[in-house]
Amino acid sequence: MAKTTSLRCRVLEGKDLPAKDVSGSSDPYCVVKVDNEVVARTATVWKSLNPFWGEEITLLLPRGFHNLTIYVLDEDTIGQDDVIGKVSLSHQQVSAEPRGIDCWLNLAPVNPDQEVQGEIHLELRVPEQGHPRVLRCHLIEARDLAPRDPSGSSDPFGRVSCCGHTLETAVIKKTRFPHWDEVLEFELPEGELGEAVLSVEVWDWDIVGKNDFLGQVEFFLDTLCPGPTRGWFQLLPFPSTTEDHGGQLGALRLAARLLEDTVLPHHHYQPLIQLLTEPILCPAQSPEGTALAVLEEVTSGESRQDVATKLVKIFLDQGLAVPLLDYLTTRELARTSDPNTLFRSNSLASKSMEQFMKVVGLPYLHEVLKPVVNRIFEEKKYVELDPSKMELSRGRRISFKGSLLEVQESSLELLKGYLGDIIDAIVGSVDKCPLPMRVAFRQLRRRVEEQFPSAQHEEVRYFSISGFLFLRFFAPAVLTPKLFGLREQHAEPCTGRTLLLLAKALQTIGNLGLQLGQGKEPWMAPLNTILLPSVTRVQAFLDALVTVESPEVGEVAAPQGHSQPSATIKEGPLHTCLEGGVALLPRFAFKKRHFRLSTQALACAKTPGGQELSSIPVEQIRAVEQVDKGTFQHPHVLQVVAQDDTGQLHTTYLQCKVGDPTLPLHPKIPRNAPPQRGLLPSAQPQVPPWNNGNGPKWS
Repeated sequence: MAKTTSLRCRVLEGKDLPAKDVSGSSDPYCVVKVDNEVVARTATVWKSLNPFWGEEITLLLPRGFHNLTIYVLDEDTIGQDDVIGKVSLSHQQVSAEPRGIDCWLNLAPVNPDQEVQGEIHLELRVPEQGHPRVLRCHLIEARDLAPRDPSGSSDPFGRVSCCGHTLETAVIKKTRFPHWDEVLEFELPEGELGEAVLSVEVWDWDIVGKNDFLGQVEFFLDTLCPGPTRGWFQLLPFPSTTEDHGGQLGALRLAARLLEDTVLPHHHYQPLIQLLTEPILCPAQSPEGTALAVLEEVTSGESRQDVATKLVKIFLDQGLAVPLLDYLTTRELARTSDPNTLFRSNSLASKSMEQFMKVVGLPYLHEVLKPVVNRIFEEKKYVELDPSKMELSRGRRISFKGSLLEVQESSLELLKGYLGDIIDAIVGSVDKCPLPMRVAFRQLRRRVEEQFPSAQHEEVRYFSISGFLFLRFFAPAVLTPKLFGLREQHAEPCTGRTLLLLAKALQTIGNLGLQLGQGKEPWMAPLNTILLPSVTRVQAFLDALVTVESPEVGEVAAPQGHSQPSATIKEGPLHTCLEGGVALLPRFAFKKRHFRLSTQALACAKTPGGQELSSIPVEQIRAVEQVDKGTFQHPHVLQVVAQDDTGQLHTTYLQCKVGDPTLPLHPKIPRNAPPQRGLLPSAQPQVPPWNNGNGPKWS
């Protein structure tokens, strides 16, 4: 039995942020910290005071946490990034809401005296009696202090105050891990100690200007036990006097939920798994009395995404994901009389199919869309069809006259080219689509044809599949490639507008062109010349997609193991070296490599997309932990211990340079910074739901 604590944090959007650039706008991004450790950085949203990020991170917290803090910064190409503000939530605030927090929170200013980190190792001795009574405070060492100097280090010393007296330790130069080993003594007054406090503060010594505060810890003397009190204590900031600025710095919409679970041995879950899979393995049972049917009825809208995610994981592990989808879609079809509303709601069947596509089909999505999306990002062409939004100053880059007609014609040609490439990639990807997806779509079409057999509903057999594949898979990925792992950054406004227009076109194709000419955007009409032929091509693609030879869904005799396809969790540049004479390794022993962590392996190459130099299967990784700074004289070094097929252990060392986003001296945060000690990312790639009202604005 094991207890796990996981924190799910979604950084959704911001509003009314102050302008930090001379253009009157900002380039905001967020840095997420748990107990003063950087665990994530969102992409930058360029030139926006009302940014949408929609990024989610799930952390496993072995020892719990004290505070969750999200900093909003403005990225600057030259110079230091500007700190806009922050939002802080304590462990008590998050845990007080079992369903999680999802609200707008005003940004508070960042006070350097409040931005502390690290721990201090103390031993306190208070004698019970004697005259004089002498309190002995032994300052042993401190670790992981905040950097306050331009070098990325500090010159820390301790200051201890008690009963009106103050003593200080020596200054330890250029370190964030000082070792003092000094004993400071204070004579205590006679009688009761009352509310006397022992205050231990850590400061950074500066030869010019005032010293910088690094944190403190306080003890009420009457609460100290007789004899020695020894341990590591977290450094805390000065008591906050910051008041709510009433939204003057803008606001951040944040969703956070704390889950504390007790994980039992695997065999304890077998009765639950048997109960859930019973209607699949024994279909003769009345469908209304099954556990799945009851679960579907009692699941509320706000928890349906979580329930669908867990169901898909369970049934994938049992090799029964496709039968599960068939069971859920059959039940929803039985409740649907109007084919025009089929799978339009966020039902358990819709959410389960959506999650199934994201887990099984993410590599397929990357293979189909990534080349075109990368080209759109690299070309940065100005595209606009709406006359009310056209910028003639941008149009003059295309035409010397810069007329609306010429800008529209040029935009139309660009859109047709991009859209044509996307459609070509999709319709030519039949053989690339994972077999489980094809089988699921084949069974879905079969059930739809049984429910709506008349000729007037012939389009429904296509729409039932295209509604999932285009409206809930391809179109959202084109709209915000960052959230599907297609790009590391959000699009700039110009590129974002191009992606939005392409996503609208894919929506129209996914609706089989049924709404052409009925929308409120007549300026999209010039695209009809390519949309209508594309609908015909997509229908032929869907026919080919469901033409697949495989066992029937109902012929599953026993649970089969399911091997999930590889999906990228995180990728980016790191420095690495193999196991060797650790203490003797110089700086150049670390070589810069591009790493990719997937659900199957940790692999590296010289460049993004280059040939793999090495790969460590996830199942062979035995440990990942942070190495003490003194080992290499470099911070943020992780060691990955893996065991090969012969049982031999091998160690690889990874280094990532991570700065402190809250300090002007260290403003640059790597976009792909890995979590620090004790914080492990969830192995499940997180893609936010697209139909719960939290997605980007389709305007």
